[in-house]
Amino acid sequence: MSKLNTLTLADLRDGLKTKKFSAVEVATAHLDEIERTNPHYNAFITITRDKALEMAKASDAKLAAGNGGLIEGVPVGVKDLFCTKDVLTTAASHILDGFKPQYESTVTTKIWNEGGVMLGKVNLDEFAMGSGNLTSYYGAVKSPWQKDGKALVPGGSSGGSAAAVAADLCPVALGTDTGGSIRQPAAFCGITGIKPTYGRCSRWGIVAFASSLDQAGPIARNVRDCAIMLNVMCGYDPKDSTSANLAVPDFEKALTGDVKGRRIGIPKEYRPDGINPEIAAMWDKGIALLKGAGAEIVDISLPHTGYALATYYIIAPAECSSNLSRYDGVKFGLRVTPENGGLLDMYEATRAAGFGKEVKRRIMIGTYVLSAGYYDAYYKKAQRVRHLIAEDFRKAFEKVDAILTPTAPSAPFGFDYKPSNPVEMYLNDVFTVPTSLAGLPGISIPGGVDKDGLPLGLQLIGKAFDEETVLNIAYGLEQMIGFTAKAQGIVAND
Repeated sequence: MSKLNTLTLADLRDGLKTKKFSAVEVATAHLDEIERTNPHYNAFITITRDKALEMAKASDAKLAAGNGGLIEGVPVGVKDLFCTKDVLTTAASHILDGFKPQYESTVTTKIWNEGGVMLGKVNLDEFAMGSGNLTSYYGAVKSPWQKDGKALVPGGSSGGSAAAVAADLCPVALGTDTGGSIRQPAAFCGITGIKPTYGRCSRWGIVAFASSLDQAGPIARNVRDCAIMLNVMCGYDPKDSTSANLAVPDFEKALTGDVKGRRIGIPKEYRPDGINPEIAAMWDKGIALLKGAGAEIVDISLPHTGYALATYYIIAPAECSSNLSRYDGVKFGLRVTPENGGLLDMYEATRAAGFGKEVKRRIMIGTYVLSAGYYDAYYKKAQRVRHLIAEDFRKAFEKVDAILTPTAPSAPFGFDYKPSNPVEMYLNDVFTVPTSLAGLPGISIPGGVDKDGLPLGLQLIGKAFDEETVLNIAYGLEQMIGFTAKAQGIVAND
């Protein structure tokens, strides 16, 4: 039998039900691997060993009684953006030092109710702002993938989640996706991640970045595991005014792999001049596989998606500026009190010490575009363009069932990569941001490897609340691609 920490979520679920192994054995195997390798990867900020073993014992009792939940006894890594009762929740920021919520997020509540076992809180870019997991106050996360004997970035912002799954520290981890923060790290780490439709998963109890964009989703080893987790995570929540009051289908049951007759859109705007030839070749291979399996390939146009990145980096910082104004050192987290200073001095000192450079940059951009005299020119105009982007997708989905694109414009890069300016780093999200602005579901699956053996991702985008189709086409494509490349693990001389 494979080591317990290398099994898929589905294999663990089924093995636990048939008593091939116990939940305590499974939890212990993962915790031991975390404690052995996390000093290198830095994927976990907080490891909850005692809590995990306590939850695993409870799962074994439920399994013995025959009344286990959907994922009874399965270990889960939780992105440290989800509030977890009495467990440190930091958003990877100094400003939330010592914050232990007295409540549990809706998504994690659903997971614990279905038998999930919390291994700990995984690292991320500070307040989910970044594309490489380089901005965390608790240090950068290393991917288990290597190039020339050196570790690479795992992508961001859910880089800790992706690295933890790829390094066999957990079978599944929670992520959040605002502009690509589940899909891009999944692509960089050679695994699978899905951003469901905006409103499909409750945002209640998730530390907010951009409220009209943030959406929770799973990162796992394959499409089936993501489908299983969506069955657990999704559902209406009256505590979240943006939560959709819709029935949740059985996503796992939808996985037939049959793509015959499905119309797959290929947007011409996603193949610009200068596209990485290896990315283009991987995309072409995916198109050919779907066509060979009986899908109909349809050329489409999404004319306004060329403005998506600029639109996103007005709307997201504006909402970030509003959301992060609550962090002032008064009620929770860090407080820095200057000598002989007043209340405003305390605000300024706390925020100066508590926020990192990237978060400060986005707060300042957001405050500027919302300020008097600039609101109409920037924020209001960006919202109009956002509507046009959503309309492009709506028209495209009159002709097609799903859209196939690359996930990221490159393979994962090294820590020595030095962008000439912040905008260059933002370009990592060029293929994922339009989907987020339109609020649509998108999944990234491994599409192949480049000449250096590094993973490349394919993205499938679907109609709003049609995750079933997205997952099934992704499942069929996954079977056809047969991706078997595995991360090398710890860098010996790093």
